Amino acid sequence: MRKTNFMVLNLSILAAGFAMNLHAETESPLKICAAEDEMPYSNKRGEGFENKLALLLGKAMDRKVEFVTWTDPRYFIRDFLDKGLCDVALGMDVGDPRVLTTKPYYRSGYVFISRASDNLDLKNWDSEVLRKAKTIAFVPGTPAEVMMRAIGRYNDMFSYSQELAGFKSRRNQYIKYEASKLVAEVSSSHAEIAALWAPSAARYVKASPTPLVMTVIPDDNVRADGQKVGLHYSTAIGVRKNDQPLLQALNQVIADKQSEITELLEEEGIPLLEEPEATGK
Repeated sequence: MRKTNFMVLNLSILAAGFAMNLHAETESPLKICAAEDEMPYSNKRGEGFENKLALLLGKAMDRKVEFVTWTDPRYFIRDFLDKGLCDVALGMDVGDPRVLTTKPYYRSGYVFISRASDNLDLKNWDSEVLRKAKTIAFVPGTPAEVMMRAIGRYNDMFSYSQELAGFKSRRNQYIKYEASKLVAEVSSSHAEIAALWAPSAARYVKASPTPLVMTVIPDDNVRADGQKVGLHYSTAIGVRKNDQPLLQALNQVIADKQSEITELLEEEGIPLLEEPEATGK
């Protein structure tokens, strides 16, 4: 009898300990890898749309959100996520080989930005206005640069594009281009057109004192050598490769809260595209 009571007592202690551990795990902070100053995505003041998305995730998972900020986008996976300093990376390309990625929570594309009053005939990279424009703003190293080369406008825009660089780090010459500055080039008439990734530019287009329009560029572009250049991309959340439980939990949140996520992105002004039936991007 005493042995049975002892076993019951031990089982009760074990059950209580398991419940406490489970509660502690649920209550542990959701550590978000976030840029210190990469607007409109995130900053230390929590003003970016990815800051807001992170808070939405935390609320849905009943976990406090803790932002762990990085300064260089080239190394945060290696130096922060992989080392366990943070657990969740928003804004990842679907299928990024460095991480496990969730199902996509939005898809968008590159856009042409122009002044509404100019009423430019901008449909795609074959539009005649792109060959006649005196100044086109774009970010080097992006698909927009590839297409500027393809239409023969890269070389004559080279010096101008270098003037738009807003920051150069001492470490490995990381060069940063502010989307706000490139949008301002169009609104102030310093540039006729800008070709930018829509999520990076939408906030500034929306806030521009000069009415601007965004034209989503079709995803049927090819380089000079005939290879396809993707301009539409699906965005997901990344976790460490060994963190399947967190991946599954985030996928469930995306499924449950997709309408709220979409509402937040639409409020930002980001043009959202339908997911293709099958995508390798």
